[in-house]
Amino acid sequence: MKRNSLLAMMLAGFSLFIYQCRVSSKTSGIKKDAAGNIIVNPHPSPAYQTVKESMKSIQVPAGYHLQLVASEPMIKEPVAIVWDGNARMYVAEMRTYMQDINGTGQRKPICRISLLEDTNGDGTMDKSSTFIDSLVLPRMMLCVGHKLLVNETFTYNIRSYEDTNGDGVADATELVYKNDKPDTRNLEHQKSGLVWNMDNWIYVSCDPVRYRYVSGKLVPDSLTNSPGGQWGLGNDDYGRLYFSSAGAEIPALGFQINPAYGFLNPNDQYDRDFLAVWPIIATPDVQGGMNRLRPDTTLNHFTASCGQSVFRGDALPADLKGDLLICEPVGRLIRRAKVSEVDGKITLKNAYNGQQEFITSYDMNFRPVNTATGPDGCLYIVDMYRGIIQEATWTAEGSFLRPRILQKGLDKNIGRGRIYRLVHDGYKPDAKPKLLDAPGSTMITWLDHPNGWWRENAQKEIIANGDLSVVPALKLIATGKHTTIGKTTGALARIHALWTLEGLHAIDKETLFTAFGDTDAQVRKAAVWISETYLKENDEAVISKLASLQHDPAAAVQIQLVLSLSVSKSEKAKALQTAMVSNSAYTKMLSSVANSVEVNNNTKLFGSRLANMPAAHRNLILNGANIYKQLCSTCHGPDGKGIVVGGGTAAAPPFVGSKRVSGDKELMMKILLNGLSGPIDGKTYTDVMAPFGATNTDEWVASILSYVRYNFGKNEKGKSPVVDVESVKKMRAATAGRDKFWTLEELEQSAR
Repeated sequence: MKRNSLLAMMLAGFSLFIYQCRVSSKTSGIKKDAAGNIIVNPHPSPAYQTVKESMKSIQVPAGYHLQLVASEPMIKEPVAIVWDGNARMYVAEMRTYMQDINGTGQRKPICRISLLEDTNGDGTMDKSSTFIDSLVLPRMMLCVGHKLLVNETFTYNIRSYEDTNGDGVADATELVYKNDKPDTRNLEHQKSGLVWNMDNWIYVSCDPVRYRYVSGKLVPDSLTNSPGGQWGLGNDDYGRLYFSSAGAEIPALGFQINPAYGFLNPNDQYDRDFLAVWPIIATPDVQGGMNRLRPDTTLNHFTASCGQSVFRGDALPADLKGDLLICEPVGRLIRRAKVSEVDGKITLKNAYNGQQEFITSYDMNFRPVNTATGPDGCLYIVDMYRGIIQEATWTAEGSFLRPRILQKGLDKNIGRGRIYRLVHDGYKPDAKPKLLDAPGSTMITWLDHPNGWWRENAQKEIIANGDLSVVPALKLIATGKHTTIGKTTGALARIHALWTLEGLHAIDKETLFTAFGDTDAQVRKAAVWISETYLKENDEAVISKLASLQHDPAAAVQIQLVLSLSVSKSEKAKALQTAMVSNSAYTKMLSSVANSVEVNNNTKLFGSRLANMPAAHRNLILNGANIYKQLCSTCHGPDGKGIVVGGGTAAAPPFVGSKRVSGDKELMMKILLNGLSGPIDGKTYTDVMAPFGATNTDEWVASILSYVRYNFGKNEKGKSPVVDVESVKKMRAATAGRDKFWTLEELEQSAR
């Protein structure tokens, strides 16, 4: 942690002072033909644009405007932002990401997290400091009180950092979660998020784990499967999580049920039209080749979905609140999705009819990678603003991308980045929050704030402080009996009060039973969810009370009841769950939910099948199971059947039923070590199989192949599914000279 020089701070602040682009000039406007169809620019310039020029190139709907919050040289290569309780912004900067087409030097510890402040309230950051430096590609941040929790790439460890003397530079650090095992996955397939959700669990995108913040430490809770996400994690006002998977080309998943209960992604949660994206410029630099492009060379579907968030602010038009926003940096656009519920199933639809997106750009270097609702109630957009947006694995010699990147000179645009604020006509900034060090009696009033940022941060800080003095007031709010708090947001204030009580371990049956009878379905749902504290103890009184909700008119309440009853071992709870699935007006959805829970519970028992296997083989398979959950399940699915959502094409072939999984071990080794491209059994998939084994150990390769063969193969008697480490070592040596992906035709010919 190095101290910034005063000169560097002054220069960074002055660079923004001389360009106070609070509100963008009029955009250049989307060009349309006589019929009203958007005219795509077939030959966009790859040249760097100034902030002012780029802002004119970015197209936003009528009435909306972009304001500059920060840009280079104050920040470079920004990927994520968070705010502390006093609205100071922390920016994670991956300064070593793809500084050339080969990704040279990406692991150098020279990245940083900057601390930015807006001292005069105009929306533009005018004060900055290097809060932490000497980092390796920082990827996750969470503010808790005066501390910033941080995770870097290639490690599972999470540290907290604090500035104890007020100079804007962290001078105290502590390990809050320890797991010294290195994360050897490609950096694009490692976790993101670290989101404190409504239920007081802290979630990440792709690892099968969540955390509780207890006495300044993160206490892990293992999930059965990976949630299936990648870069970005959003949550709504009621604690519903939204994941995305760029590798599987799935823009949104995991939003039907919480990942702690299992994996449920109905194929019709959105349709094929939702997968289509509509850039306004040609996008030739797409990984995977021409099948991802339309005849006009525009991206035809999501391939890099990331940075999603649900807008929860109060400073933009009310019809935006609750909408899901998904970044697509390859398409240079941001999707706006309307979220609806029909008979308990959540569905997504493009907010715009026809071939249109929420935000698009004519600038080839516009790379939106994250979005967030800010303390001011506006939407913030993180633009990495660079030429290459794919990691080196996908830009290697022989790849589709490499010549296109070099032809356009996209590898030359590095070391920049912008953060924007989206505002609307008539926007006037309100007072900045001062949550840090505020007394609990003040913070509980913010549980009723119209901006979700204030509500969730007030809840978080009350719990982190362990302030039990507010418990009586919280019970009044939760039951709708407080004289003042709860008049603004109504049910939302009651829900936050319930969950704050849960986080303080101060919930009681009387408060819960009152909430069971609340007039608002979301309050009833939250109360059912919270009742799991008692259900795990098989509390008969609670189960009896819950039985009165089995015919609740709201599908959301019934679904939560089926989910929550699954944590109890009580026969009465099991019988109630079975009866609901059979007799509910929402039987179809409840059956899907119950099935997901059953699959999840059965998966927990997986280890018992390995009891009679040699320890070395068992360890390979168990290690492979962990790798599969974190990496491979994103495309191949937790059940090995592949993932298809919205009627699209699967990102990867299924393992279940594949003759190659149970067949030649050498063929499988070659694929993992050198990659695979082209059609498989007459089908073309949306992604290539990257050579993940090339950058991992022989034991890593042996582990994942052993698990895949064991869990998805035929497991024929007398034939071991295990791939031993020595065989991988020999195969690596034999294929060391190969510099391109295999095709299935080549592999099958070599096996004859």
